[in-house]
Amino acid sequence: MARRLLVAGNWKMNNTVGQSLDLVESLKKETRDIHKVDIIVAPPFTAIKPVYDILENSSIQISGQNVFWEESGAYTGEVSPMMLKEAGCKWVIVGHSERRQYFGETDETVNRRLKAAAPAGLKVIACVGETLEEREKGETMAVLERQVKGAMAGVSHSEIEKVVIAYEPVWAIGTGKTATSDQAEEAHAFIRSVVAGLYDVGVGESTRILYGGSVKAQNAQELFSRANVDGGLVGGASLKAQEFIAIIRAALESSE
Repeated sequence: MARRLLVAGNWKMNNTVGQSLDLVESLKKETRDIHKVDIIVAPPFTAIKPVYDILENSSIQISGQNVFWEESGAYTGEVSPMMLKEAGCKWVIVGHSERRQYFGETDETVNRRLKAAAPAGLKVIACVGETLEEREKGETMAVLERQVKGAMAGVSHSEIEKVVIAYEPVWAIGTGKTATSDQAEEAHAFIRSVVAGLYDVGVGESTRILYGGSVKAQNAQELFSRANVDGGLVGGASLKAQEFIAIIRAALESSE
């Protein structure tokens, strides 16, 4: 099954509003001719609406970096699905390893965030991935199975259609280390089999699985050429317009 490739840039806690606008102006100009790859940027919350205003008539979509599971209430510092939607988001990232590492995210809270996003009309990038210690102990597949099943618990067939999974080996995020294309392919194929087991073979085959972990222009095409790698969740390289554009073009070449 031919799945449409997707390249998402997660800016994390980087870029003022002014810097964000400069970046998306360049991205908008340089990607006008790209229609066969889905492109997403995830600015900090403060820049979402101004970035949306610039990108409104472009093919680049906007994602939130996180979301809470309640519609409103006394939850200082949180943002609801409808708040993201109103600001211009079509997507949201849940379960990023940094949220798990620094902010106590668990499989259960990832699931709650995912299930709150879908009814609000947000598509979800759900992140999974093992630590270096878990990989060295031979626990990678067990960790991935637990995280995928945890994230998808109670998620219906219609809701899973709005979910993209991102495999991000924690040991490769921000370290300069990248999983080999063989390692990525093995993990992605396994994740696809878990999704197929939870739903059916058709859902397993249609679900897009991104690779995230020090993706850059030099390794993007090799990663994206693998059968089960459907694009990338890009961190630091998405903050540099030309680098991110090169990654998007690598995805375009792989899809042709």
